[in-house]
Amino acid sequence: MNQIRRARRDDLEAVREIERRAGRGFAAIGMPEVAADEPLSVAALESFVAAGHAWVAVDARDRPVAYLLSELVDGWAHVEQVSVAPEHAGRGLGAALIDRLEAEAAAANRPGLTLTTFRDVPWNAPYCARLGFVALEAPELGPELQAVIQRESSSIPGGAPRVAMRRPARRICRAARSVTTK
Repeated sequence: MNQIRRARRDDLEAVREIERRAGRGFAAIGMPEVAADEPLSVAALESFVAAGHAWVAVDARDRPVAYLLSELVDGWAHVEQVSVAPEHAGRGLGAALIDRLEAEAAAANRPGLTLTTFRDVPWNAPYCARLGFVALEAPELGPELQAVIQRESSSIPGGAPRVAMRRPARRICRAARSVTTK
């Protein structure tokens, strides 16, 4: 059984390795530039940890196998990044991390969650839609979310279309299957 906890500084190299390994899947779908993109530095990741905006799903030995980074964008809890180690994919860890962020957002009276992702990658926008996220049109974007999309569109290699999505907080978060939080 996996648990979710706040990330610590000593988790950050493992988080970087999860990102590298999870990113390799992009090469298989014709996005080698994304697959080769280097993860955030430890220093950049430390800012998420210090702000309390980083969570990890850990195995029985307390080693990270998935992670989520968040920030506040237009008053919504924004999923900056969520990645799962390939050998742990398909177990609901990404969904459980997103639900954990939703619980935090609801407790802070945030309206819900936003994220930006690749529109046409099966484990990106279509996956998020299965989790209840809805794609936003340009007029629905707040100024900060609009800036995120613009920054990502110009800085993420490969030029694949990005989409912003939103999921209102349900105030009563479902318990993730086989994942506990602490």
